[in-house]
Amino acid sequence: MHSSVGIVALAVLGVAVCAQPRGRILGGQEAKAHSWSNMASVQVNGTHVCGGTLVDEQWVLSAAHCLDGVTSDEFVQVLLGAHSLSKPEPSKRLYDVQAAVRHPGSRPDRIEDDLLLLKLFQNASLGPYVSPLPLQSEDRDLTPGTLCDVAGWGVVSHAGRRPDVLQQLTVPIMDRNTCNLRVHHDGVVTQNMMCAESNRRDSCRGDSGGPLVCGNKVEGVVAWGSRVCGNRKKPGVFTRVSTYIDWIENVRLGNWTV
Repeated sequence: MHSSVGIVALAVLGVAVCAQPRGRILGGQEAKAHSWSNMASVQVNGTHVCGGTLVDEQWVLSAAHCLDGVTSDEFVQVLLGAHSLSKPEPSKRLYDVQAAVRHPGSRPDRIEDDLLLLKLFQNASLGPYVSPLPLQSEDRDLTPGTLCDVAGWGVVSHAGRRPDVLQQLTVPIMDRNTCNLRVHHDGVVTQNMMCAESNRRDSCRGDSGGPLVCGNKVEGVVAWGSRVCGNRKKPGVFTRVSTYIDWIENVRLGNWTV
């Protein structure tokens, strides 16, 4: 039974007009089953559309563009405790979404402020396979070359094949100035974003909203990149969590409207 509260909250979500290729694990490998206990699958009408991160027992962090075009008669849910999207697993549970809170600066036609918080109707059942991961609160840039991990159920081949089990990938952080060179993203990567190298290894469609984890903290949220995933000239771009930590905390404390 889906409460109307969640449906009303989702009614504000607009129609997608993507200025940048969204979604963007290509060249990775299957994750160790249930090693990403913070990992969420954001689903619309029972289909995986994006990744997400469990930040506490009632909130999941994802990307705002994940719900572009979703209408009030569509059901948004969050799957936690999963390795396989389709096979039965004792730890898996699907939660209805009570409210979808987009960052007020996010819009379908821009790449800034691309964050979304999803409030679950009931608290997630925490345990060894479902647990939050701390968010990075220190606002500083990582040293270029720092190795971070990203995971998701997004596209794993140029042909568009999607995996059933969670994939993960280790990527080196790229200096923002380098990322902004004309040969790469030509100045559009702001201080609110960070880049990772994407030479044949990249996040891809369906990975949007998932976590970039560095040193056991969520450093970024998968945002956008190349139309062709794995294009070394178009590094993967992530929304920096630390920039938005005050907004995230305010929403978790109930200071939000839809």
